[in-house]
Amino acid sequence: MSRPFLDGQGASSSAGNQLSLFQRNQREKVVFETMLPACGTLVYDTYWRFAAERQEVFFRKLEGDTPPWTEDSTIARYKFTNAYRASDRVSQYLIRHVIYEGDQTPEEVFFRTLLYKLFNKIETWELLNNRLGPVAYEDFRYDRYDEILTAALSSKTRIYSAAYMMPSGNRSFGHQAKHRNHLKLLELMMKDEVPKRISDAPSMSEAFEILRSYPMVGNFLGYQFVTDLNYSEMCNFSEMEFVIPGPGALDGIHKCFTDLGGLNEAEIIRLVADRQELEFKRLGLEFRTLWGRDLQQIDCQNLFCELSKYARIVHPDIRGVNDRTRIKQLYRPSARPIDYWFPPKWEINHLLPKPEQSPRNPTLFKNPKGDRYCDSES
Repeated sequence: MSRPFLDGQGASSSAGNQLSLFQRNQREKVVFETMLPACGTLVYDTYWRFAAERQEVFFRKLEGDTPPWTEDSTIARYKFTNAYRASDRVSQYLIRHVIYEGDQTPEEVFFRTLLYKLFNKIETWELLNNRLGPVAYEDFRYDRYDEILTAALSSKTRIYSAAYMMPSGNRSFGHQAKHRNHLKLLELMMKDEVPKRISDAPSMSEAFEILRSYPMVGNFLGYQFVTDLNYSEMCNFSEMEFVIPGPGALDGIHKCFTDLGGLNEAEIIRLVADRQELEFKRLGLEFRTLWGRDLQQIDCQNLFCELSKYARIVHPDIRGVNDRTRIKQLYRPSARPIDYWFPPKWEINHLLPKPEQSPRNPTLFKNPKGDRYCDSES
């Protein structure tokens, strides 16, 4: 059963009371475009309930509650990313230990960030860091990096994350080993002064287009990379400016809507981000933001991706654009603590709870570099 979008009071929109989509151009002027109502399924309401509950799990862990952290058996059993992308383990490590540790010139920040994200695996970064000393572009030697990664592969060590598939790049750079092509890609970007070009870009979309112009960097990876770089001080784009839906998000969107009402998927994400306060209120949900930071377009995009998986269990009869029916990854607690810390320019780090505020959690400790909160779970 499909229904039109609901307004904040629960009344459905009609053709005579059409929704307005808010978009910003590069000069930050607001443009209003009237669209036909999008028709949603019951999964649309589940989107908001999932977002609220997944964020509650994050805060229950952060505040020292003991498990179980949720009565939702699907969230308890399977692995789902946080409602906010920057709260996830891999993003947290990137922000604290890759971006903000080391030389803060655009060249070095870009090199470290892309090197980390090409593999998207903490253990691979630490392998390189431990063998090479602090990773730095000024000391970069392709053959040395290749030697370390090839040895790791020979010992059956996984050097890539399973979060998403990286293209092999053998057609672009000619190597059979995927990591060699990725090192060559990074080498080419540095030679082409991409760090400076990204730093000088006037908008997130233009920075994305720079990255997108390189081999192996499609829409999905380009958007992920520009989002990661935007955590640094080398650029300062609004995360509400631009979005690229990934494959999982596309599936989640089409599970939520039978008719997009004249919008494309990126516009749906923007509209959803703009309506978040109204939708939580309509459903009677109390959503705890990231200390005053609302869900951004990247977060709403990720939530559609996670909803795509969640709906396989909760709404198995509703299909999107793929035929997947199972969730592969179960939730497994990690003994490795997370030192929660966000980009300083967000101005929220002083609001994070200190360890002494959560005495019930025995895994809390004070990090030697400060009083940032640590949690043993992702």
